[in-house]
Amino acid sequence: MLTTTVLSAALTDGSLPLLAGGPLPALGPDFMDPEHLIRSFGTAALIGIVAVVFIETGLLFPFLPGDSLLFTAGALVAQDSLQLNIWMLCGMLFLAAFAGDQVAYAIGRKLGPKVFSRPDSRFFKQKYIDQTYKYFDKYGGRTIIVARFVPFVRTYAPVAAGVGKMRYRHFVSYNVVGALLWGVGVTLLGYWLGNFSFIKNNIEALLILIVGVSVLPVVFELWRGRRKEQAGETVEGRDTEYDEPVERASVEREVFGNAATPPVPGQAGTPAVDDEVGERTQQ
Repeated sequence: MLTTTVLSAALTDGSLPLLAGGPLPALGPDFMDPEHLIRSFGTAALIGIVAVVFIETGLLFPFLPGDSLLFTAGALVAQDSLQLNIWMLCGMLFLAAFAGDQVAYAIGRKLGPKVFSRPDSRFFKQKYIDQTYKYFDKYGGRTIIVARFVPFVRTYAPVAAGVGKMRYRHFVSYNVVGALLWGVGVTLLGYWLGNFSFIKNNIEALLILIVGVSVLPVVFELWRGRRKEQAGETVEGRDTEYDEPVERASVEREVFGNAATPPVPGQAGTPAVDDEVGERTQQ
């Protein structure tokens, strides 16, 4: 069987905790708690974990556990609390992470800039797009790899690459590396650490720590946004450096070589501004 768990009936009805020390206290909504999610999947644990990874990376839904889910799955396999073959799990997670970014790239390529033009809603914020373009401005195409480890950015980076018409060959190369380092690497890290007796005896505390660390970038960005807003550098929580289409177009031309959107004279994205950005980069 592809997906089986120890005492699956008990896991399904919740009468037996996944971890020897008992269930983890929730740090937020149940769907953000990786241990709760895995327990709720029951005998479909593999399918459920893979589906969460694909949805977060491919369907523009960033409010799901990413790093913490991968690490938790690996640690539980090491404990035999989750009876899955570790290499099968890693292979499926790699495929899910890779396919998710491929779908997100296709969405951005097909819909173009309008995919980012919708107003803020409960699950979509323009400030997340600002943050994504900031990463592209800083890391270039490597953002596809770096973004894997940054909540929200990993959801929107492949879409932005599609919108900017990043060369597909380059995108696929970055996507393969990112899916390996994140989908396989974080899972194997959890599996490796889960084999240590100290980790096994303190798995609850470790997983709480992992969840906490995974949300630190979000907390840090919220803090920076508040500081910038107080200093007048943001408008309604958004980064004024990347909150206009012409500024995003400038990043796209710089990173992706996309000249589809003409520069607007006197604004960010003009040749003079681009030359200045290039000089700063060379320095």
